[in-house]
Parts: sequence; C-alpha cells; structure tokens
Amino acid sequence: MAVKLRLMRMGAKKKPTYRIVATDSRRKRDGQYIELIGTYEPIKDSKININEEVALKWLDRGAIPTDTVRNLLSKEGIMKKFADSKKEKKDK
Repeated sequence: MAVKLRLMRMGAKKKPTYRIVATDSRRKRDGQYIELIGTYEPIKDSKININEEVALKWLDRGAIPTDTVRNLLSKEGIMKKFADSKKEKKDK
C-alpha cells in the first residue's frame, strides 16, 4: 500500500478549507483516510495547523507528500526536521 500525504477538500463552495491527511494513494481525493495530520485554510491568512509528531511519523514510515503538502510542511519547518533526523540516522 502506497501512502501519500495530501489535501482533502472541505468547506463550502468558493470557501475551501483542507485537511492534511495520510491516505492510500488509490483512494479518492475526499475519500476515506488513515490519519488526520492537520488543517489548512487558504482564505483566512493561509492558516496552517499541523501536528508535527504525526507528520514526522508518517514521513519516517515512507509516506510521500504531494507537492502542495510538501510546500506546507516546508513552511512549518517539518521537512527540515525530517531531513536532519534522516541525516542523523545515516551518520550512526
């Protein structure tokens, strides 16, 4: 099963909010997901809420983020922490 970190659209018409979720890559965009990682509200000052521990857990397990989710994780500094932890494991 290939797991992806991607956005799941919520909210009303013309007022989107998104959930950042870990899901099987074969599922629908707004279908069933494995675990909720955070939320993203692009309309309200680009508000981003991400549970860092859960995001790092899924990245460690090999989940592949989509381009948009990768950008959001980078803004929050999570991708840098993931790269550093990966580098530490390699050095040991």
